[in-house]
Amino acid sequence: MNILDKFNLEGKTALVTGCKRGIGKAMAVALAQAGANIIGVSATLEATGSDVENEIRATGQDFRAYSCDFSDRGALYAFITEVKKNHAQIDILINNAGTILRKPAAEHPDEYWDEVIEVNQTAQFILTREFGKEMIKRGEGKIVFTASLLTFQGGITVPGYAASKGAIGQLTMAFANEWAGKGVNVNAIAPGYISTDNTQALRDNNERSASILSRIPAGRWGTPEDFAGPVVFLSSDAASYMHGSILLVDGGWMGR
Repeated sequence: MNILDKFNLEGKTALVTGCKRGIGKAMAVALAQAGANIIGVSATLEATGSDVENEIRATGQDFRAYSCDFSDRGALYAFITEVKKNHAQIDILINNAGTILRKPAAEHPDEYWDEVIEVNQTAQFILTREFGKEMIKRGEGKIVFTASLLTFQGGITVPGYAASKGAIGQLTMAFANEWAGKGVNVNAIAPGYISTDNTQALRDNNERSASILSRIPAGRWGTPEDFAGPVVFLSSDAASYMHGSILLVDGGWMGR
């Protein structure tokens, strides 16, 4: 087989969470460009006519939109039931949805902690378990988590986010340990400092932004489009021997 053929996702269906904008949107579009049909979900995703839908349909692939608040456990289970009812199977699961709430640790309220952990950690576990069990039955499937630099570092004023992303790294390895021998690849992508809504506060702080840029060997903030290649790779047969890996897309930050 030609190596480029291994990146072909034709006939596959990918469920991409947090796909309305930013990294999730770029991932969804890239998977569609590689041939996959897309099921997209975000908390406020429009039923029809969203930017992500328009871009995906322009590739010739199908798109189905759902909205779900992942901080609501009941809503999450209802969403999973609806997807299983409406779609024969999920071949690729992209666990990208997430949130971040900033306040110093000594002032970080319970409600911040609870919301971030529910969305970033618990919902990701439940989605992976519920769709992964179907992949195990078929003997194949690809699951990609969105981790973070804070999978490896503690961060500042985001203790809940850091805890949740540390957990994502461990979940990636835990699922891979159990499922690698069953035909299911579980890996993660760890973004560096990327120009998205989540980093707007940092980019608006001139001193903090300059400090961050001074450490990035690539000399720039990343863009959502920087994740197109990595997500297609980890979702494809080209990554068939990748299990439990956390792929850094950080402009060299962690190597500094």
